[in-house]
Amino acid sequence: MSLNDLKIDKSWSLFLDRDGVINRRIPGDYVKKCDEFEFLPGVLEAIAAFTEIFGHIFVVTNQQGIGKGVMTESELELVHDKMIEEIRYEGGHINKVYHSPYREEERSVFRKPNTGMARKAKIDFPEIDFKKSIMIGDSISDMEFGRNAGMFTIFVTVNQELITAETEEIIDFHFSDLISVSQAIK
Repeated sequence: MSLNDLKIDKSWSLFLDRDGVINRRIPGDYVKKCDEFEFLPGVLEAIAAFTEIFGHIFVVTNQQGIGKGVMTESELELVHDKMIEEIRYEGGHINKVYHSPYREEERSVFRKPNTGMARKAKIDFPEIDFKKSIMIGDSISDMEFGRNAGMFTIFVTVNQELITAETEEIIDFHFSDLISVSQAIK
């Protein structure tokens, strides 16, 4: 099966993880301020292309730095406002950003791999059909989130060692970066 076999059109929704997919991760830390947020190469172009294809685009991101007291909700909102503004300037569109401020040990329904953020999106946008949705992420919990919600999954990584016999069953497609995904869907 290829991405073209899915026959993606405006009735489809795209869910994107943030850190490691849209922007550079800060190893051992969190993006707390706008000047720490750096788009990965090709991401703005990819999201502009996705905007032409998908009916809805969402960002779903675990942000436990809030729960740990490392940053605040308002600091995160400033980062996301700047991210959305730059995406819009380059011809892309994000319908909404959903984040989970909970620490991993809290096991919140709103923290990936649980589906709380997907369910929030479905409440806000009732036309979402998870069978016509794709989750793109760079972690196994992103893939589990997508699978748990009934979505197709795309694993974005250059680290082939993360793809094992166990994880392969929850990964529908694999690409090295977001721009490669957008080129494959065109």
